[in-house]
Amino acid sequence: MDILIESTSRFEQDLSSVSEGEKDIAIQKINDCAALFPEHKINAYRKLRRLPLSISGYDSSLYTMQISPESRIILTVDEDPIFDQVIFTLFGVANRDDFNKAYQVVVESLYKDLLRQELEVVLAS
Repeated sequence: MDILIESTSRFEQDLSSVSEGEKDIAIQKINDCAALFPEHKINAYRKLRRLPLSISGYDSSLYTMQISPESRIILTVDEDPIFDQVIFTLFGVANRDDFNKAYQVVVESLYKDLLRQELEVVLAS
């Protein structure tokens, strides 16, 4: 099984704004979680918290990973059985106080088309 870790420019920008120690911890936790996937997928998911979101009948693959008591990473985990790979996409780092805003930005950027369609359906009703 291949494990791919991709990061967005926003994640890279957010990561550059945290302390070196917290940055090292974040990178280590991401790598540890990814390393668990081939043999211990359940344990990898235990390190993550699924973020509740359902749009137009689709469940999101958005998760959060705790870096420290104050900081979280927002990411997706997508399992691709056809290519036998797991893709971690890192979207942002947020502290506890700014987490909801950061989460909303990620949701809107990822699901803007689905959100627009859902709004059109609601308005047409």
